[in-house]
Amino acid sequence: MSGNGTTAGDDPLQTAVWRLRSRACWADAAALLPRDTPAAALQRAALLVERCLYTERGWEDAEDALRTAEALAHDDEERGAAACERGQLAYASTVHGVRDRADEARAALGRAAALIPPGAVGRALLDFRRGLLAENLTRSPQAARAAYRRAHAGAATQADPLLLSFTWRHLAGLALREGELAEARHGFAESLRIREELGYLVGTAPALASLAETESDPEASRLREEARRLFRLLGGVPTWLARQLAPPAATA
Repeated sequence: MSGNGTTAGDDPLQTAVWRLRSRACWADAAALLPRDTPAAALQRAALLVERCLYTERGWEDAEDALRTAEALAHDDEERGAAACERGQLAYASTVHGVRDRADEARAALGRAAALIPPGAVGRALLDFRRGLLAENLTRSPQAARAAYRRAHAGAATQADPLLLSFTWRHLAGLALREGELAEARHGFAESLRIREELGYLVGTAPALASLAETESDPEASRLREEARRLFRLLGGVPTWLARQLAPPAATA
């Protein structure tokens, strides 16, 4: 799921959904949406899939919502978007060690690519998710970088700052692994800036922790402590951040 933190015409419903989503209240956000239209069903599914990625729970709810979205989809764009969410759910299950669904993830994203043409709404998000598979499941950083760059360009063209925050972050992560510290610092800083401007609270702690990896003390410690504060505020979400924020073991 993407979304830029604002809504066309200041739609009160979408504003409420965004505020809940950004504060890790995905189920509450999903409950606000109707269940009988393709667009709303797809948005509900996307919210609940995102919850799985951040919390490692709610898998059955996400599956139910996704099946509804798939059943209601009536054109290629909607079917492609549903396939993109199917791929993301399978990816989340695999990367969190719940169940190996890597083949399903690849097949679903491949199906989405056949249905969503280049330049269409949703293609940038699809490219980003294909990058995630390449980076974390296939272990192909070159393919991941190419996909992230396509997603980055698409997000810029479509004025999707939230997706830009993700592409900045993941391109920076690849740069950091290759020892390109200045490039990594710039990317992580841009990701953090965008998330703070949007009020994407659930994504701010990971951005702070990542930026800390490129800084030295005392700035690194300050960033990690702020990340810990937000992590505690949100009840330990995202769950996978706990390992990165764990204090260093004491030495004798």
